Amino acid sequence: MNESLIQPGAGTPWAAWQHSAHLARATWLDRRQLCPPGRRLVLIAPHPDDEILMAGGLLADFKGREQDLVLISATDGEASHPGSGEWTQHRLRRKRPQESRLALQQLALDTSKLDWRRLNLRDGQLPREEAFLARHLAQLLKPDDLLLATWRGDGHCDNEAVGRAAAYAAAARQVQLAEVPVWAWHWAQPDDPRLPWPRAHRLQLDEGQLARKRQALAAHASQLEPDGDNPPALPGNLLECLLQPFELMFL
Repeated sequence: MNESLIQPGAGTPWAAWQHSAHLARATWLDRRQLCPPGRRLVLIAPHPDDEILMAGGLLADFKGREQDLVLISATDGEASHPGSGEWTQHRLRRKRPQESRLALQQLALDTSKLDWRRLNLRDGQLPREEAFLARHLAQLLKPDDLLLATWRGDGHCDNEAVGRAAAYAAAARQVQLAEVPVWAWHWAQPDDPRLPWPRAHRLQLDEGQLARKRQALAAHASQLEPDGDNPPALPGNLLECLLQPFELMFL
């Protein structure tokens, strides 16, 4: 798959996804077993906001246990508005990491206690950095870590490169890998055979976790507001799918 899967338009609405037989069969995860206190979560996000879209509800559980969380921001997300006079790459390179910090604070995380690594790689060029990302992750991982990454078939070149690098590192270090679809909600169909449904699990979010995830996502104003006559970078139907009371993971 490649970035061409992400076509302009509304995408697949939640009203269609909620009738997916594959989604209905996805096993429910016990969060106490997935990431109990003392187990480290290493999350790699291709762009600012991906960590919230992927796992904002799960991250909300790390209030008070920031020492168990490693967050890696691969890029600064400067390519989200190509050709925009308002949101230039220079402005986005400064603004989007600020939005990420605010979003994490909305999850009640103490960012001063986080191991937060910003790699400052070029947005849209992560396939060229895949070997570097794999080495970086392999050097960082410890036994019993949970590595969380975007799905290697997600349809966006950066998301897929992160997924492949994470899969390589997880296999090399023999740690558990969880891959999260983001843009697949947009381009895929509810029973799409291209998704690895046998590996699908759902992590349930309670009302408080979902509310904090919504608040955190709202911090990413650059991605949510129209750019003149152009629609927001994040389509409404995609957001509705990613703001359901669960987070979908492929294990």
